[in-house]
Amino acid sequence: MLISFTVENWMSFRDPATFTMVASRERQHGERVPRLAKYRMRVLPVAAVYGGNASGKTNFFKALSFAKSFIVRGAQPDSLIPVDSFRLDAAMAKQPSRFSFELLVGETIYELSFALNRKAVVEEKLTRIRSTSETVLYDRRDGALTLAESLAEDQFLQFAFKGTRDNQLFLTNSVSQKVDDFRPVYNWFKDTLELVAPDMRFEPFERFLDESSPLYSAMTELLPLLDTGIAHLGGEEVSFEDMPVPQALKGKLQEDVKEGMTIRLLEGLTNDRYLVTRSDGELVAKRLVSYHPGSDGEEVRFEMRQESDGSQRVIDLLPAFQQLWGQTPAKVFVIDELDRSLHTLLTRQLLETYLNSCSGDTRSQLLLTTHDVLLMDQDLLRRDEMWVVERDDSGNSSLLSFSDYKDIRYDKDIRKSYLQGRLGGVPRILLGCGMADSSRGGDAGEVG
Repeated sequence: MLISFTVENWMSFRDPATFTMVASRERQHGERVPRLAKYRMRVLPVAAVYGGNASGKTNFFKALSFAKSFIVRGAQPDSLIPVDSFRLDAAMAKQPSRFSFELLVGETIYELSFALNRKAVVEEKLTRIRSTSETVLYDRRDGALTLAESLAEDQFLQFAFKGTRDNQLFLTNSVSQKVDDFRPVYNWFKDTLELVAPDMRFEPFERFLDESSPLYSAMTELLPLLDTGIAHLGGEEVSFEDMPVPQALKGKLQEDVKEGMTIRLLEGLTNDRYLVTRSDGELVAKRLVSYHPGSDGEEVRFEMRQESDGSQRVIDLLPAFQQLWGQTPAKVFVIDELDRSLHTLLTRQLLETYLNSCSGDTRSQLLLTTHDVLLMDQDLLRRDEMWVVERDDSGNSSLLSFSDYKDIRYDKDIRKSYLQGRLGGVPRILLGCGMADSSRGGDAGEVG
């Protein structure tokens, strides 16, 4: 689970901005809030982040995406790190960007923090947090590494550190060198944290093709209930040579796909989704197609490009929500613009179904950015599960939970206060000679 995340000097976030999933003291919807008994802590299963256009919502998502990529894949030798610091203050270009995570991995909390510029990692620290103590497992700074007492005699760790490039995390290199001490943290970013951008196709669509999968029937039953007009999805075998993809890509697939291997292929020009498998030395392709009930009772086959954007978005997101509903394995999904191409009632139904599956034992989480104010409802979400990103006159973005505002009662119409600009996070629009400044409708800390 994600406990908290802090970012500084990244895109529009000049100053440190902390996002936390630790529950406040409020009791609303308390039955579905996970409990970490030994830490005497409750951690939220969901968070919705609101904000006007260019407020910083997507920059928050990109910060998580950059951190995951840098931890899991790292940077190429002698290459610059793709750091994107705050650009509206020249002094910030000389300062490192900083990232800090608190994570629940298994039943242990870890804190991973690092600071870096385009050339090098300047600081890195991993701390293990137990209910009664904290242990700094390693601390890297000024070109040196300090290890915890229990690890200090491990010569291979020192060897791994000496082989860590300046533009690389010690965490990343140690795992690549088969060091298992820190692998659970690395694996959390690799396997648990799932990031879904608005234009991204969530990958496990092959579940719609494998009729033997226990998930196949569950997802097939859901599609007609979500008002897509689709009776079910299925796979259609196509000739590998006839696939409408560039010849250069076909050549690469011929080289890369080994016997028994299956890969996913998403063709951007046609929105087709393929599985390519090598069997008995030959490449075999299967394409995802949909079936609709015809007026004569027979099913009519459709290709993905013939489906609406909304139906395609449902198909892309349904495997993610199925994993969330099933709670196994535990995942942390971060979805940017969840409501893109989806009707608000459908978005709400997906969210309600997930929340109804949550309990004190839940270890999955859903973080989403959205403009859909109809989700801004205390019958659905707690105040500490709703956040706003606000950009000030200097271009600096900040994060604030609705639970931090004064006088927002459990029966308050938050949506009305938000649209009136009393909570920030709505556009400031100049029209003609006048100015409609809806974000200045009230005191930043109070809701009247």
